[in-house]
Amino acid sequence: MKTLIAAYSGVLRGERRAEGARGTGSNGGPALSREGSRRWGTGSSILSALQDLFSITWLNRSKVEKQLQVISVLQWVLSFLVLGVACSVILMYTFCTDCWLIAVLYFTWLVFDWNTPKKGGRRSQWVRNWAVWRYFRDYFPIQLVKTHNLLTTRNYIFGYHPHGIMGLGAFCNFSTEATEVSKKFPGIRPYLATLAGNFRMPVLREYLMSGGICPVNRDTIDYLLSKNGSGNAIIIVVGGAAESLSSMPGKNAVTLRNRKGFVKLALRHGADLVPTYSFGENEVYKQVIFQEGSWGRWVQKKFQKYIGFAPCIFHGRGFFSSDTWGLVPYSKPITTVVGEPITIPKLEHPTQQDIDLYHAMYMEALVKLFDNHKTKFGLPETEVLEVN
Repeated sequence: MKTLIAAYSGVLRGERRAEGARGTGSNGGPALSREGSRRWGTGSSILSALQDLFSITWLNRSKVEKQLQVISVLQWVLSFLVLGVACSVILMYTFCTDCWLIAVLYFTWLVFDWNTPKKGGRRSQWVRNWAVWRYFRDYFPIQLVKTHNLLTTRNYIFGYHPHGIMGLGAFCNFSTEATEVSKKFPGIRPYLATLAGNFRMPVLREYLMSGGICPVNRDTIDYLLSKNGSGNAIIIVVGGAAESLSSMPGKNAVTLRNRKGFVKLALRHGADLVPTYSFGENEVYKQVIFQEGSWGRWVQKKFQKYIGFAPCIFHGRGFFSSDTWGLVPYSKPITTVVGEPITIPKLEHPTQQDIDLYHAMYMEALVKLFDNHKTKFGLPETEVLEVN
């Protein structure tokens, strides 16, 4: 604004000088050359003012982009937390209004479409390539690191660690094209597996399926690994809700020692196991940690047992300021490193010994992956991955 005022003052001074210098010609009229000079001087001043205005807008572009990044992250967080419940309430309310026919038609279609998520859903490349996901990526920022090629003639199960509060790295890297997963792993179709309960909620289920997200249950995984051809990669956040309860900045711990179901599925279908670790996933939210034996931990475990998720008391930064509390995660870098695949034989009836053998190999590969990359992403050489 000060620049515009100064430029405008320059315009006025130029006009006054031109008025004072204006003379009369031999016929008593104004001197045309001086009038032309006055007009030229005024035009230059206006042009200069416009250039200054555009330069100010350009300088503020970084602030605008930062706000767009915050908005893109907040919309996803709110979708994760309340979209399913909000849409269910709106659908029920619509039944009681003059628009009840819309609700009936959607509900009828929902009945016929109920099993679609179990068959891989409806992936939309248009949705996966939305510009909003690039702003989402740049807010933290998030990046995907490839260490080995994946064969399109094989199927894969990615074990994703750690869960964090919301699995932000898992979503950005495998449910969008923001980090170019399809270019880094050509011919591989990633399916991020999440709670089956999310697919019972109207609208939310469509939103999730469009990104290539599927239910994390045996029927879905069996279908994708046996009836959907090759080149499928199912991303399972192995630690689940239990792991989210220990998520906190500065802690690198995974819940894995007694999680062997994904190994059994891999053996039954001959799908290779791929260890994946996200450095920084635990840094983006701060959480109130309840100690074992406390009433808070008791409530969390009951929710986890009967509902499938564990409620966490957490906070990030505010929408308008990083100095206040809110739901927006802190802008900490998240780097997801995809490790070397472990070749798994196909055993229709794997024994417990087989499962234990390949589970031990997977744990060893995950720890090795962590140790090989920890110093590249700000961790000290002495940092140890805690496997629970």
